Amino acid sequence: MHPYRQQTDRAFWSRAFADGLPRGLLGHRAGPLVPKTATVVSAGSCFAANLVPFLERAGLHYLRTERLADWLRVPPEAMGYGRYSAAYGNVYTARQLLQLLRRACGRFAPAEDRWCEPDRVVDPYRPGLRYAARTEVEFEALTRQHLALTRQAFAQAGVFILTLGLTEAWTALDGAVFPACPGTVAGRFDPDRHRFVDFSCAEVSADLTAFVQELRVINAGVRIILTVSPVPLVATAGDGHVLTASTYAKSVLRVAAEEVSRSLPDVIYFPAYEIVTGPQAPAEFFAPDRRSVGEAGIRAVMATFLDACGLPPEPVEAEPQPAPSDAALASSAIVEAECEEALADASGPIPAETPEQSAPARRRRAALWPWRRPARAEGH
Repeated sequence: MHPYRQQTDRAFWSRAFADGLPRGLLGHRAGPLVPKTATVVSAGSCFAANLVPFLERAGLHYLRTERLADWLRVPPEAMGYGRYSAAYGNVYTARQLLQLLRRACGRFAPAEDRWCEPDRVVDPYRPGLRYAARTEVEFEALTRQHLALTRQAFAQAGVFILTLGLTEAWTALDGAVFPACPGTVAGRFDPDRHRFVDFSCAEVSADLTAFVQELRVINAGVRIILTVSPVPLVATAGDGHVLTASTYAKSVLRVAAEEVSRSLPDVIYFPAYEIVTGPQAPAEFFAPDRRSVGEAGIRAVMATFLDACGLPPEPVEAEPQPAPSDAALASSAIVEAECEEALADASGPIPAETPEQSAPARRRRAALWPWRRPARAEGH
């Protein structure tokens, strides 16, 4: 006898994929991963926003404390601000999340807290908001309301789902982490004030641990589910290739998530990253660009997640989506980008025009890359 003889099928590669699907990814649990009556709150990178509709359609209670003005007949907010429990948008790094919690609890105030422009005041920590404040007085009122509603969401969560996405970030001089490099979405980049950082595994682990501990000060019974986004970096600000930078980032995040889930009670790692990127995953889990996760990949992740919650998977048939209104076309390019990170590559090559491409599609690209429109002749 030796220890391996006591292991179940899930511990052996040859048996764990006997039917082509990974077996026993989460092991045996005493109860559902997310109880049916739990209040769910989530945060994370762009991939995290894909999960929310599945949770709501499955009948889970996804808490929304800050609903943006979706009752107005205007284009909806972009960049995920309307998708999460409060309008904090995509949260890419553990440090950014920790600072968001501390700001919501009144324990951190960034020195660079606004960017004043001629017609609006931009929030550096929500730079893609389409409907920004028009005055500093309005900005301060909206920010206070936003942070209060963010704290409310964190305090009322029965289950908090966090999807880790990046280790690279840009910070202000006081260490405040921006969701995007200044100048890519809004604001202006200043090398004397803005610094690049690539968080180490120890730093990510420490930030996650601090977040869990500080969250439980205001919400003692919350369960925390950690995942890692399978989406590679769109770009790196480091010296290496984007491929090796992506591998490093995901490795760091995966190890940090494992360390924290092993060391803290009721913190659970969910293997979304492995489901999509593992060698067992079919090619169609990624879109043709080999970066975006396709519908099949998202459905595979959520089928495993819902099964762990004791809920049936969604039918394969997708629900028909309404056509966008004319009013939404002018600003839909930023919606299609999905996240601030994608705009780091907004200066990249624009695909050549084909006869099949519609005029609305050309207008959307023109809105995203206005500086790349053909120059007009003098006097015309």
